[in-house]
Amino acid sequence: MTSPSWPTARALPDAIELPPVTGEALALGAGVVLAGWALGRVMGWLTRRVLRWRGRSPSASEMFGSLAQAVTMVLAVAAALTLVFPSVKPVNALGGIGVLSIAAGIAFQTVLGNMFAGIVILARDIFRVGDQIAVDEVAGTVTEISLTSTVVRTFDGRMALIPNSVIHSQVVTVQTGYEQVRSTISLDIDDRADLGLAVSAAEDAMLSVPVVLHDPAPQALLQGVGTATVRMDLRFWSGARQMETRVAQHEVIVAVLRALADASVVTGSDVVVIEGGPALLEALRPDGTDQP
Repeated sequence: MTSPSWPTARALPDAIELPPVTGEALALGAGVVLAGWALGRVMGWLTRRVLRWRGRSPSASEMFGSLAQAVTMVLAVAAALTLVFPSVKPVNALGGIGVLSIAAGIAFQTVLGNMFAGIVILARDIFRVGDQIAVDEVAGTVTEISLTSTVVRTFDGRMALIPNSVIHSQVVTVQTGYEQVRSTISLDIDDRADLGLAVSAAEDAMLSVPVVLHDPAPQALLQGVGTATVRMDLRFWSGARQMETRVAQHEVIVAVLRALADASVVTGSDVVVIEGGPALLEALRPDGTDQP
């Protein structure tokens, strides 16, 4: 029984056919890579300048500028390979890059999902660094938007990293999307009070608060009837940022309660409801007899 013949160590170089590589081809390929690097820098710079000129956010301009530079470099490397190895056609080089991209997509599916979501978020440019947003249970100020995640500084000073795929698939509330927001505060007043006087006093009090906007004008609307009380909603507009709304709510509560007290309008906190029953009647009998 004869064993299969294998190429000897001396015959290995003859068995492997490598495409001819010359020093001139190497120098030309290196020149193409350097030219691609320089062209990529220029393309990135131009992309950033154009996007900023069109009013896009710095984060979006930086990201798309980096992508333009990376794409230019990839094309330059593919061109250099075809020059260094003449047997490699441009179609084959691009096909190899495509195969590697598919393999990377399967291996890093979550990361690439966040990256594509980041591209969509930055392309839409709905919110920017410095805006205040709320996503699920996280609310705060956006401090950074990258390809994979968005960094939010919560209102209590913590740092939250939200994957871009979550932001892309969840409902995002952009608190600073508009310059003005409306706040509503509910207040109970005695149903025996002069309701018209209570409404006018509350609206005048809200108009006297400096941080409350006069256009749209604040409103005091009666919304519901409770046990010996009437629910009144205080609606007013203020600045959109979190601290602006909190300060406006604080000052509105102080001003409205003071105005209602000056108008002798009893609020719900001063209304005491006593329901009569057998236990109450028994407690009111001084001697514990059946007679009241």
